Amino acid sequence: MLLSVETLTKTYPAEGGRLTVLDGISMSLDAGRTLALTGESGSGKSTLLHLIGGLDVPDAGRVMVDGTDIAALDDKGRAALRRGTVGVVFQQFNLIPSLDVSANIAFQARLAGRHDPAWDARLARALGLEDQLGKYPEELSGGQQQRVAIGRTLAARPRLILADEPTGNLDEATGDRVLDLFLQLVAETGAALLTVTHSGRLAARMDAQLVLSQGRVA
Repeated sequence: MLLSVETLTKTYPAEGGRLTVLDGISMSLDAGRTLALTGESGSGKSTLLHLIGGLDVPDAGRVMVDGTDIAALDDKGRAALRRGTVGVVFQQFNLIPSLDVSANIAFQARLAGRHDPAWDARLARALGLEDQLGKYPEELSGGQQQRVAIGRTLAARPRLILADEPTGNLDEATGDRVLDLFLQLVAETGAALLTVTHSGRLAARMDAQLVLSQGRVA
């Protein structure tokens, strides 16, 4: 089992007390499998993804990734986990403004010691970025920036891929190509994919779906 989430709880300060965003969530995901996380806005999907990625820590419960308890790691340890094991595709892209497209794609893989120029070139072709490699993020459209962010994550060949609405800024045809890339990487490397999505088309292509409602598994 690559990912195990056990009775995860997360609250945030709110007027008059605390707001419970996740309330005892448990789930698991094996290597080589794909899972769509769905549910209405505010159901806790993105919060769960951030906790699994070590971007936040739970109030209670446990997240185990490849045998490592994320909550037991300090900030440096969680950052190392994201470099080597977990790849995150953010909704906000988080590209580095001072690097061109080629360098942004290679950035995560270089940190992980897995830079492969041939794989980068393959990703650029599949993502339709071959003619954009010398440009900087500010010169790109939102959809192009999304594709660069996806390429950066896939370039490092992570064991667990976390994607928050990865095709939300893409047209249908490009979104289908991106999903094909995700599924191909899962098949080639035995990675696992957990994606938050409102797209029924994307969710239907996953091995399984998990629906959240008001911070619980529906």
